[in-house]
Amino acid sequence: MKKFIKISELSKILKLTDTLNNKPLNYVLRYWEKEFKQIKPKKINNQRYYSPEQVEIVKMIKFLLKEKGMTISGVKNMLNLKINKLDVYDLDSLKTDYYKNNLKDKSKKLLEKIKELKKYGKKNTLKS
Repeated sequence: MKKFIKISELSKILKLTDTLNNKPLNYVLRYWEKEFKQIKPKKINNQRYYSPEQVEIVKMIKFLLKEKGMTISGVKNMLNLKINKLDVYDLDSLKTDYYKNNLKDKSKKLLEKIKELKKYGKKNTLKS
């Protein structure tokens, strides 16, 4: 079963939050939803829910806008022309940059969890 997430959860995942009070900036995602036809959250009881596939699309849009400095019209053109479907092995493709960054983030999180497990294991061995 797919896990859908609410708009505020997605804002937090993408670090689209107010720097003062850490409040999610949901209006950014609502604006992107109007601009990019690829973003189609499910609406249940007037709440937006994003599928894992939608989350990936939004993450790529944020990456291209914020990390690569593309304009909204540039990202729109790229998504409409399916340029984001470039061969992943093309080291110059924007999609490759996105996947490399995504992989780095996942690797860092995994390493942090491994370190936590090692610490936990050491504590248990000391007690015995």
